Amino acid sequence: MKYYIIFSFFVLLFTCCSSETSKNSENQEAVLSKDSINKILKEIHAKEKAYQLDTLFKNKVKLAGFNGCVLVAQRGQIIYERSFGYADLEKKDSLKINSAFQLASTSKTLTAAAILLLRDQGKLKLTDCIQKFFPDFPYQHITINLLLSHRSGLGNYLYFCEPYCDKDNCYNGKVFDNASFLQIMLTSKPPVYALPNKKFEYSNTNYALLACIVEKVSGMSFPDFMEQTIFKPLGMKDTWVHSAKYDSLHADKTVGHNAKGSYEKEKFADDVYGDKGVFSTVEDIFKWDQALYSEKLLSKKTLEEAFTGYSNEHKGKRNYGYGWRLVDYGKGNKVIYHNGWWHGYNSLFFRRPTDQTTIIILSNKHNRSIYQIQGVLSILNSNSVLMELEGAE
Repeated sequence: MKYYIIFSFFVLLFTCCSSETSKNSENQEAVLSKDSINKILKEIHAKEKAYQLDTLFKNKVKLAGFNGCVLVAQRGQIIYERSFGYADLEKKDSLKINSAFQLASTSKTLTAAAILLLRDQGKLKLTDCIQKFFPDFPYQHITINLLLSHRSGLGNYLYFCEPYCDKDNCYNGKVFDNASFLQIMLTSKPPVYALPNKKFEYSNTNYALLACIVEKVSGMSFPDFMEQTIFKPLGMKDTWVHSAKYDSLHADKTVGHNAKGSYEKEKFADDVYGDKGVFSTVEDIFKWDQALYSEKLLSKKTLEEAFTGYSNEHKGKRNYGYGWRLVDYGKGNKVIYHNGWWHGYNSLFFRRPTDQTTIIILSNKHNRSIYQIQGVLSILNSNSVLMELEGAE
């Protein structure tokens, strides 16, 4: 009994010491991690760049009327973030860094991720034709990968559906949504831009259809699927797909304004998602950006597919992947980005993987100046190549 007590004492002592050592080790790692971050910030001259960026965006507010939020990062570290203006210009409620904006076409990056995730789970193939999911779809030989890369040849529903919708933004007495535009395609068979896979033709129809496919395959609504499989796993707590259910859960949703600062009137197709419809914040988009450097959501192989250009009929630096616009200068120097515009909102999401540069600009007052980021790039890298991005989409 005496030896058992002595043995137990030493076991307890060893356990306590091991636990304390483990805690000390964790604290040391945390300190080292913080030191590493500070080292990076010093190496990239973050403080100096932040000052210059602040001056630049203050001028953009003063001279171009910018109203929105900004986040700029390099080597995975945020070096500048700030909000300018109001969430609602009439109420004069100041924007916050967690204010949520309609991403417009920047939403396509997330819709593409949903499709690629389902593919990686073995629930669909990128070579599947639309008829596999909607047997009565009237256009043949259009596969999922053609929708992703805007090579389907399908017309833009924003144009061919409007005549079927009244001023109350409804179709056959119901809210005009994804089911509505799909029904119009099935019954009215609007003309196409081109035959499948003949050329690149940017069309919102492609991504609205992809959202329909996500719903068909998953058995969930698109907003629910995105919440459960992408936003929650990535910690994007202030991101959601526009819908009555999720709009009511988020208090920091901004209001869209036209260039004069007046409210944007409700537009038909506001309730169609996939091509647009995601609300998010600059910090949540940065979480999405950082996830693209890991395999937290999508495999490295899948990300390489997404960042490969498929519009090769016109040789040049510009291309389109799966949900991403690309500018490729060769030798691994590739820019991956997507812009957006809808209902008074403008968005820019710019990524340069070679030095992990990220620029995120969200505005809720129509302003095309947000797409002009050469000044930002010059501050981040004095040797920056002149960059012209596609504008509003």
